[in-house]
Amino acid sequence: METMTMPEQLKATTVDFLPLHGTDYVEFYVGNAKQAAHFYKTAFGFQSLAYAGPETGVKDKVSYVIRQNKLTFVLTTPLRINNEIADHIYKHGDGVKFLSLKVEDATDAWEQTTKRGGKSFLEPVTLKDDNGEVIMSGIHTYGETVHLFIERKNYNGIFMPGFVEWKSEYNPTDTGLQYVDHCVGNVGWNQMNPWVKFYEDVMGFRNILSFDDKDISTEYSALMSKVMSNGNGYVKFPINEPAEGKKKSQVEEYLDFYNGEGVQHVAIATKNIIETVQELKRRGIEFLKIPGSYYDTVLDRVGTIDEDLQPLRELGILIDRDDEGYLLQIFTKPLEDRPTLFFEIIQRKGAKSFGKGNFKALFESLEREQDLRGNL
Repeated sequence: METMTMPEQLKATTVDFLPLHGTDYVEFYVGNAKQAAHFYKTAFGFQSLAYAGPETGVKDKVSYVIRQNKLTFVLTTPLRINNEIADHIYKHGDGVKFLSLKVEDATDAWEQTTKRGGKSFLEPVTLKDDNGEVIMSGIHTYGETVHLFIERKNYNGIFMPGFVEWKSEYNPTDTGLQYVDHCVGNVGWNQMNPWVKFYEDVMGFRNILSFDDKDISTEYSALMSKVMSNGNGYVKFPINEPAEGKKKSQVEEYLDFYNGEGVQHVAIATKNIIETVQELKRRGIEFLKIPGSYYDTVLDRVGTIDEDLQPLRELGILIDRDDEGYLLQIFTKPLEDRPTLFFEIIQRKGAKSFGKGNFKALFESLEREQDLRGNL
């Protein structure tokens, strides 16, 4: 595992030409946005926020915006065939289209990234209504995924121009989800390093952690991963690629069923993972199962933790430690019928890493699910 030295970190921070303030929203293209919104409200505890569709003058699509604390999802579905959204869903199934990032200046963000080699998706455009203006722009990244730059410092509306407030009598309680911790992308064979270079050159990110097939492997499969972070650490994008193994890796399975590169999972932070996971399970969310033997020796590896081990064992929550603290994490099963997109729930108790010590247990669990699907 490779880490940066402090001088490198300071240098990366001082030359940050693309200051980011975190994730603004994650937008999913889905087959039925109304039903998807109901699912995320019911199962994950999101609240209704905003809506755009035929009633607001949008004729080709509808979008429902849902929010929980600092976590905002947009669910978009096409109303007709023969358009980009419908084609995207036909090819990939439901999945992440836009990873939208908060910036002070969306015009400068577009200019900085495109002059460094980024492929433009959207030139800067200003959206206005009575509540002010939002400026947005965007560039392409791996697969058909897009980074939008969102500048909303001069906007006081519910979400952005073109949307109206979505009020609902059905407002389930939240589950303690806070914000996007990181988003993981799966790319094709030998494509990890080119995309690492893209994030370094185009967006000014740095590679803060690297895992090779010795770090992430089981008896049957392996993958490689590098974690990219922006200057202030608010935005982190691990990138995975397959590695040679006896059988098909989880990344290969994803690429086969998603029909290309894309977002594998969104990691969401919580302040109390035990309470959050208990509530998510009560609402029907399924998580990967971890062998009980994992917990027999885990404290020998990670040392003392604040939590009682028994509820972690019962829920299947994983534990890992680095030099700055420890973390607790758990992974859902795929949220779609295709074995593609899933979610990670994570609570950091000082740790800045990504659970290297859990990789073997996690990937053996993933392989058991693959085997059940006949895809290992």
